[in-house]
Amino acid sequence: MTRTSAHEPVVHTASGRVRGRIENGVAVFRGIAFAQPPVGEARFARPLPTVPWSGIRDAFEFGPPPPQEPGIAGLTGLSEIRDGDDWLTVNVWTPEADSAALRPVIVWIHGGAYKLGYSGSPGYDAYRNARDGDVVVVTFNYRVGVEGFARISGAPANRGLLDQVAALRWVRANISAFGGDPDGVTVCGESAGAGSVAALLAMPSAAGLFQRAIMQSLPGRYFSDALATDIADVVAKAAGCRPTVADLSEVNPRSLPEAGVAVAAEMRRYAESWGAAAYMLAPFAPVVDGDVLPTTPWQAVANGAARDVDLIVGHNQDECRLFFVLGGQKDAIDDARAEFDLRLYGPGPGSEIAYRAAFPDATPARLCELVQSDNQYRMPAVHLADGQAAAGGRVHMYELTWSAPNNGGVFGACHALDETLLFGTYGTHLGPLLLGPKPPAEAEQLSAMIRFAWARFAATGEPGWPAYDPDRRLIQILDVEPSIARYPEEASRRIWQDYRFHAMPLLQPSQ
Repeated sequence: MTRTSAHEPVVHTASGRVRGRIENGVAVFRGIAFAQPPVGEARFARPLPTVPWSGIRDAFEFGPPPPQEPGIAGLTGLSEIRDGDDWLTVNVWTPEADSAALRPVIVWIHGGAYKLGYSGSPGYDAYRNARDGDVVVVTFNYRVGVEGFARISGAPANRGLLDQVAALRWVRANISAFGGDPDGVTVCGESAGAGSVAALLAMPSAAGLFQRAIMQSLPGRYFSDALATDIADVVAKAAGCRPTVADLSEVNPRSLPEAGVAVAAEMRRYAESWGAAAYMLAPFAPVVDGDVLPTTPWQAVANGAARDVDLIVGHNQDECRLFFVLGGQKDAIDDARAEFDLRLYGPGPGSEIAYRAAFPDATPARLCELVQSDNQYRMPAVHLADGQAAAGGRVHMYELTWSAPNNGGVFGACHALDETLLFGTYGTHLGPLLLGPKPPAEAEQLSAMIRFAWARFAATGEPGWPAYDPDRRLIQILDVEPSIARYPEEASRRIWQDYRFHAMPLLQPSQ
C-alpha cells in the first residue's frame, strides 16, 4: 500500500488503483468492483470481469446492495445507502501496521435465506476481526433471490454462487496488494452464507480458491433441478411472465423481488408438489443442477472433495428458537402441531415416536423446536463433519451454548447469535434484540474468544481444540467457560444417523 495522505492509503489492483481510509487502526476499502454490473445484456448471466480504469477511484462507500425484498432496513442499513447497478463489489479491512509477511485472509459470505443480505450492513463491520486477529478480512455482495438463485431458462443455475467464485478469484488476484496471502484464504459464512461455503466445497469452479472453510449454522436445504424449475415457474407467473431470460429481463430488477415475496407468502399451498420446501422461509436455495453444483455438499465431501481443505463446522444449541419467539409461536403449540412437525421435519417414518422416546419430558413446543433445529442446522453440520473425517480430511466442530441474555434469556443460544458475537457489532443487526441496550461483559469475553479462534484457524488450521472424529466426537463448547466435550446432542444424532441429506425433490408438478 502507498499513501496519498496520512489517512488515505492507495492500492494497485489488477483493474486500477483504489483509495481507502484508516479507521480504528485498520485500512478500509469499500465498494471495489469485482465484476461488471449484472444488468442489461449481462443480467442473469455469469459474472463478467471488470473493465480496467485509469486514475484513482475512491473506495470510501459500500456499493449498493443487489435487488431484494424490503423490510430489513433496520437490520442491514439499506435505508442509508445509495442505489445503483454495480451490485458486485468487495470490501477489504487490513491492519494498518506493516508486516514483513503476508497475512491470513478471511472472506466472509453473508446469510439471509438466499433472498436477503448486504455486505455493507453495520453488523458486518470487520475492523475488530482484522485488528484483533491480525488478518485481512474481505466481504462482498452477491446476487440473491430471483436474480441469483431462481432456475431460469437460458441462464446458468446458481448465479449467486458464481458471483461468490468471481469474488474469490478477485481475492486470489488482488489480495496480496492489501497485505493478504492469496494462498492462505479462509472462506467463512453463517446460515445461507454457510450453505454457500458448503456449496463452494462441491463446485469444481471454486477448487483451489481457498484453503480453509468455516460454516456457522449450515442449513441442510438444497433444491433438485426439477424442484427449482417448478418453483421458478411459479415465481415468474407471480411476476406476470415466463421463467426465461427474455421475459424476466423485461421486469425492473428492483421490482422483481415482489414476485418472490408473493410466492413466499403462500408457499404452503404447494406442499403436495414441493414437500418440506413449501415450509421454508423463502423459495430460493442452491440448486444441484449437475453443472455449476454437480452434487450436494454432503456427497461431495464424503467423496473427498474437501480432503485438502481444513474445516470448522458448528451450530448453536437452540437454533430455531429465534423463529418461534419472533413468530409468537413458542407458547401456542399443541400436540397436533408437534405431531405434524415431527413427521414433516424428522428423518423418516417413525420420527415422531423416536423424538418422543428420546425426549420424554419435552413440551410440544420444545419438540417442534428440536426437530426443526436438527433438520435445518444441527444435523447438517454433524453429517458434514462425519463425511469429512471419513474421507480423510480435517474438521473441527463446535456448539455455541451461551444464552442471549435479553428478555430473560428467552432466545437461548439461538440462530444468528454467533454472527453478532463474531463481529462484536452489538448495537446493530440482532444485537440489541438478543443482548439488550448494553452488551454484558460475558458477551465481550465470548466475542473476543470466537474472533481469536477464527483468526488462529485462518493462520494455522488449528482453532485451539482437537479435530473431530466419528469415534471420540470431541467438539468445542463455546461458552463463557469453554470446554471440550463429546458432541452433546447425541440423542438427536442417533435419530438422524441413517439419514442422508439429498437435494430436495419435486413430488409432482405444481401446475
